[in-house]
Formats: sequence, C-alpha cells, structure tokens
Amino acid sequence: MKNLIDKLYQEQTLEKDEFIYLLEHFDKETSEYLFSLARSLSGKYFGNEVYTRGLIEFTNYCKNDCYYCGIRKSNRNVDRYRLTKEEILSCCETGHELGFRTFVLQGGEDGAFTDEVVVDIVKSIREGYPDCAITLSFGEKTYDQYLKYYEAGANRYLLRHETADDAHYRALHPDSLSLENRKECLRNLKKIGYQVGTGFMVGSPYQTTECLAEDLLFIKELSPQMVGIGPFIPHKDTPFGNFPAGSMDLTLFLIGILRLMIPNGLLPSTTALGTIDPKGREAGILAGANVLMPNLSPIGVRKKYELYDNKICTGEEAAECNVCLRNRVASVGYEIVEKRGDFIGFEE
Repeated sequence: MKNLIDKLYQEQTLEKDEFIYLLEHFDKETSEYLFSLARSLSGKYFGNEVYTRGLIEFTNYCKNDCYYCGIRKSNRNVDRYRLTKEEILSCCETGHELGFRTFVLQGGEDGAFTDEVVVDIVKSIREGYPDCAITLSFGEKTYDQYLKYYEAGANRYLLRHETADDAHYRALHPDSLSLENRKECLRNLKKIGYQVGTGFMVGSPYQTTECLAEDLLFIKELSPQMVGIGPFIPHKDTPFGNFPAGSMDLTLFLIGILRLMIPNGLLPSTTALGTIDPKGREAGILAGANVLMPNLSPIGVRKKYELYDNKICTGEEAAECNVCLRNRVASVGYEIVEKRGDFIGFEE
C-alpha cells in the first residue's frame, strides 16, 4: 500500500486499477502515512496557513431537479428566497470587516438572476472591494455568459462535476442534465481564465470505487485549481432521503490523495465534513485541506439553503462563526489568515 502512495507522491497520479486498489484496501496506518505526506506538501506551499472564503447563499430557487439536492425544483417544502443586491453587498461589508478576502456567491440555477443582474452585482463587489477575490457558483451557463461575469470582475468559479462516470451521473440527475455538458462548462471556464474548482460527493447513491477512480482521473485531466469534496448527506425531501451518508474516513483519505495529486491546490475542508463529525473540518485540514468556507449569508435565510439535512452553523452570527473557526484551526496547529488565497502561480 505504501508503495502506491509513494508512487502517487512522486508522479501525482496512478493508473485506474491502482486507485481502485488503494481506495478498497486502505486502513488507519495507510491513512496516517498518506496524511503525513499530504501535510508535508501543504506545508511546503502554504506553511500552516488556512484560507477562508465568505459564503453568500444568495438564492435557493433552482430550475434543476437533481435527485440528491434539498433545493431541487420539485421540493415543495422549501421556503424559497432571493437576496437583493443590497443584502449581498451588506454580507460583503460584514465579511470584509471580519477579514474575509474572498466572497463566494452560491445559489441554485435561478432565472431571476439574469446576466444583467449578475454582472451588476459582480461589478459592484469588484468596485467596493478591489482587494478581494470574487468566486461564483451557480451552475451551468454558456461560454458567453461565463465570459460576461469574468469581464465584470469575477475571478473564480466552482462547479462540481459530481461524478465522472456517465451511468452514475444519469442515476443522480434528470435527463435534462448531462455529464458532457458539465465537463464542457468546466473546460470553458478554464479557457476564459477563471481559477476553476470542481469536485464530487463521496458515498453518493450507486457510487462504486470505479466511479471514484474515474473522478480522480478526470480531475487529473482537467487540472483544476480547486477541488471540493465532501461526504454525501441525504436530505429527507429528496428521492435519496433514505440512503446512508458517505464515509468520513473515505472522504479524508480522498482529500489526502488530492493533495498529493495537486500539491499546490486549494482544497476545502467542507461544511459537510463538519456536519457528519464535530471535528470533521479539523480532520480535513490534518488530511491536507487548506480552505474553509464559513457562511456570511443573513441568519434569516441560512436554514432555507439546505442542500442536505442537519447542516451546521445555520444560526451563528458571522463574527461568532469566525472566532469559533479560528480557535478550531489553531487547536490543530494551523492559522486562519486574511488573504485572498489564490492558486499559487496563477496569472490573471
């Protein structure tokens, strides 16, 4: 097992069957060995620094009906909302005062946020906070749409591919969505010049080890600047409400693998990790992650943006959450820093 991890450390990839073997046979000792290498690489590029991203969940309307998602179109139990431009800018103001230097505008695919509206919001954030990075995350758009947002001042885009296996993709999504289009969106974002983030759920329904190996190979091919993974957590009002949650141990092991694959990559320790285990986010950092994404959304809407059940930090003030996270990160020997946290070597 260690020889495969050493090979991954040296070559930054493995053959598909080697990834499968590693994922099916790892144990505590193997994990600790992987994490020690992952931490050494993270330390080489980032020292003990952890970057934060201020998450602003600006709409929970979505035209899509993905079977795993709590804000899917068919879920009639969602209390829908949209933030105004003024509310979004107020979140940015609060975040900037707290030391955030990246804002993430995340939402469902909501037709009310036309290109004109999005461009206006992005320009306003860019003008008001020239020292900050602007990350967008609201699904599949055309090349021209992505280009408009980029020219308005957006720097990064997050779009999880969710699974690189076509049959698995069809098991998670309605026919209106396709893996090929998802991949095309990611390629377009890279062509335009965004720092691009992708990722997948660990333990999603019908996922096999072969699926996970395909995910890793696709990520190697795409060469993104950011990769966000987290355990699948079911939402009661979806077709997958009765499926089990994904494994924390496997998620952490995959974070370690991703650090060896992309030594200078930006890897979040996700809220989903913190949801399935009280120390999940700290464990993610110790596995090689170096980004946290606390919530800057107004408290009144946080519980409404529920992609999965029992999401943490839906009732905390941004300031409280910020102090709590700093303490948590310090407890495992790392430090939250007030930086944009760009991908190292990325030229804009």
